[in-house]
Amino acid sequence: MAVPTGRLDGQVVVVTGAVGYLGSALVERLSADGAIVAATDTRSAEEMPAERRQWTSFATADLGDAAAAEDFVAGVVDRHGRIDGLVNNAGGGIIASFEDHSIDSLTETIRRNLWTTLNMCVAVLPRMRLQGGGRVVNIGAESVRNGLLLHAGYNAAKGGVHGLTTGLAREYAPDGIIVNAIAPSGIHTERTDERLAQGDPGGLVEHAQSLIPMGRFAQPSEVAGAVKFLLSADASFITGQVISVNGGSSML
Repeated sequence: MAVPTGRLDGQVVVVTGAVGYLGSALVERLSADGAIVAATDTRSAEEMPAERRQWTSFATADLGDAAAAEDFVAGVVDRHGRIDGLVNNAGGGIIASFEDHSIDSLTETIRRNLWTTLNMCVAVLPRMRLQGGGRVVNIGAESVRNGLLLHAGYNAAKGGVHGLTTGLAREYAPDGIIVNAIAPSGIHTERTDERLAQGDPGGLVEHAQSLIPMGRFAQPSEVAGAVKFLLSADASFITGQVISVNGGSSML
């Protein structure tokens, strides 16, 4: 019996939301471990520093639109022949008190986080089933578990991602498809820098960090390492799990 190496050599892995801090860390880590990365974002590739564009292919697409998700996935399969892993990282919430939300802002938050994930799963999972297996890692949120301040609308979307993860894991296990989610607590991203540059309005960054016993946000590379593990052969008997990468903000 072969000993798993933990590497992703030759695996075709799709990364959505690839241009931001976490997305670029995912691309960098998965590429370093041998994956062939097909990346996408609503932003253009030129918005990422050239040295971080370590994907094999890239396309700009709004995955909140089902047709755009299908077109992107079809293009990846046409170019690479298969999809072995899907990392649903596209997202981004409108963070506000619940009464400050509008129907439009709530709809947009759900579209960015839940519909992007749903649309990509609709496009990818039938192809994975036909090829005999694959891995899906959805990016959820620790705030679903700890009720983080001003996150009710965002949690509605990410809670849907968690529920989708467990449902798909059970449904597709007989097809050799493993589905998990990573639930980060705060991640140091461009939005963290923006809020701190504005003086941390509402004290949200300070509040979020106060819930983390380790006293800091995760670095994107720390979340990327957990994603890489779930895509690897070392995680071959783990499915339907929402795994916290949270510095201890919830413990079980």
